[in-house]
Amino acid sequence: MLPRLRRRKSSPRERPRSTTAIGAAAERQARRFYRLRGYRVLAANVRSGRNEVDLVLRRGRQLVFCEVKAKGGSRFGDPLEMVDREKQRRVRRAAEIWLASHPETGGLHVRFDVVAVRAGRVQRLTDAF
Repeated sequence: MLPRLRRRKSSPRERPRSTTAIGAAAERQARRFYRLRGYRVLAANVRSGRNEVDLVLRRGRQLVFCEVKAKGGSRFGDPLEMVDREKQRRVRRAAEIWLASHPETGGLHVRFDVVAVRAGRVQRLTDAF
């Protein structure tokens, strides 16, 4: 008689995570990254139709609209490459709408950053577009 093979229980780290869960974790890491550098989070996941900004941050007279991208591996390209012209247009449009609804931020210097999260490490591309 052959011994029965027992299924090994998978740990939470071994289970594949959804892209939504990966994105939410990356946004939390990016938020923490900016807060540790003195930024204040004004808004997160700002949506207007098909336009979205992941984070809106402020430090002094600087207002930052940040797009966060995460990749589990290098199979499908670099996270920074995922912010193409169309994505930039959508982020800019969402930023315009957010600025219009927050006139108190009118005199601030606006910047667009892209944050890539790879294997738990954060890389920020300042003034990306």
